[in-house]
Amino acid sequence: MSSQDEQSPTEESQEPIPTDYDIAQSTDMEPIWELVEPWGLGLDDLQYFGEYTAKVKQHAIERLRDQAENKEQNLVLVTGMTPTPKGEGKTVTTVGLGQTLNHVGEEAMIAIREPSLGPVFGVKGGAAGGGRSQVLPMEDINLHFTGDLHALTSAHNLIAAMLDAKISQGDDLDIDINNVAWPRAIDMNDRALRETVVGLGGKTGGTPREDNFILTAASELMAVLCLATDIGDLKERVSRIIVAYDEDGEPVTVDDIEATGPATMLLRDAIKPNVVQTIEGTPALVHGGPFANIAHGTNSLVADKTAFGMGDYLVTEAGFGSDLGAEKFMDVVCRMGDMTPNAVVLVASVRALKYHGLDQWPVDYDEIDEAGVEAVEAGFSNLDKHARNLQKFGVPVVVSINRFPDDTDEEIQAVLDHCRDDLGVRAAESNVFSDGSEGGVDLAENVIEATEESNEEDFQMLYDDEDSIKDKIHTVATEIYGADDVKYTGGALDDIEQMNELDFDDYPVVMSKTFHSLSDDASQKGAPEGWELEISEVYPSAGAGFLVALTADALTMPGLPARPAAADMDIDEDGNISGLF
Repeated sequence: MSSQDEQSPTEESQEPIPTDYDIAQSTDMEPIWELVEPWGLGLDDLQYFGEYTAKVKQHAIERLRDQAENKEQNLVLVTGMTPTPKGEGKTVTTVGLGQTLNHVGEEAMIAIREPSLGPVFGVKGGAAGGGRSQVLPMEDINLHFTGDLHALTSAHNLIAAMLDAKISQGDDLDIDINNVAWPRAIDMNDRALRETVVGLGGKTGGTPREDNFILTAASELMAVLCLATDIGDLKERVSRIIVAYDEDGEPVTVDDIEATGPATMLLRDAIKPNVVQTIEGTPALVHGGPFANIAHGTNSLVADKTAFGMGDYLVTEAGFGSDLGAEKFMDVVCRMGDMTPNAVVLVASVRALKYHGLDQWPVDYDEIDEAGVEAVEAGFSNLDKHARNLQKFGVPVVVSINRFPDDTDEEIQAVLDHCRDDLGVRAAESNVFSDGSEGGVDLAENVIEATEESNEEDFQMLYDDEDSIKDKIHTVATEIYGADDVKYTGGALDDIEQMNELDFDDYPVVMSKTFHSLSDDASQKGAPEGWELEISEVYPSAGAGFLVALTADALTMPGLPARPAAADMDIDEDGNISGLF
């Protein structure tokens, strides 16, 4: 989250709160090879990107995986209630909790996603944590980092280019140009590219057809990268991606257009997890970046498995609210990665509770700031729904109240009392943004207690592989979103019939839905009741190994607001950045 928007000084304070960039620049970082040496990584295990960033080489990943199999691991997932568009601090909480666990004597690693340039320049600004709980070098992480997002964009568009070359120059696959399933990708929010036409300009311009762009984070290649175990598995997954259908309705894959080798080649470094450090010197793996509203929303399995071999605790996060990221982590990522969470941290904020209590759309932040404890209590319905949803997976829940400067003690206490007395879950105030690990001790102690009391045999996913596609969709819609039923529009039912014919019926389902509401209507706050989830399309991510169900409000290419965060960013002649954090 961005400190400039979200952690402004109170009226009583005369001293401006330092920006994330100011705090980062005042921090003395350790050379990355010295930082990770006590955690089991040597000089030859790393591929360096300067003094403070490295990738973990494949042989080291394999060694750490083997080590992880012989030790006890505690997996802590950080998720959240339905957030405001500015975000409520999941990454801050993830980083701060990891630092605090080490502060209280545990050995904890952190694994988070890489930021996408679209949101960085759009509404939320930087996405490397914030304040005293951020990963460094944060300006690099938020911008080009080690080039993973660029490599994915290039590989995605290479496949698109080879597909169009096949269509326009001797198509022996009989591709139906009205049934091309592989768009272009770009790592920038650009609504003008949601629908395009390609192939104009006569014979030399290719075959005219409708096309579109998606955000790189929404590319199936991103999902494939984050679910692959190694480069061999990555290549096999890339090969089976469906890019189009022929005139008989049969799938055309990446392998069919001979793009498997070159696309995987562009990803040979991108599959290696990046290792950096927090402000307090906790190692953090920052790798992959699928969005939870249009993909599966967690960092890579490679990063998770590597981290398991380095510490006793792994703190990781899932994107947006628990209805999106956490559900997919439990039902998709844990299924594919054979993992069991030991505790879930549910991030809440006074601001988000007021957001749901006032039931505003669009958001009026001034009115939210001025509202009192009554608005907080009116927003409990949303928090309660998320907490009860998470309990359905059989995992202990700890609510973390991420405190902002203008929150009052009365508001914070009202949330704590409600969680403990009414919901019956652990809860703690978190001040890791302002105080680092010193501000997260209560949270960490609650998390440790939760993991010690957890029983892995209690963990359960919402549905079985053998359940029908419609049953899987219905389960998530009713159990997690709170819908009464599901209705299918357009060709969604035909899509499901085709998925059954292609033997994809045993795949888990990723629901692509707005993150602004538990429902599929962004304007509906709290915990909406008496509604039906609308599914407009179902298609396979055959390489990733799941199906995607699009709701009526889903966007795979977000747009910039009227005044994007980028408008307030700058760089001076000495290379100092302002406005990004």
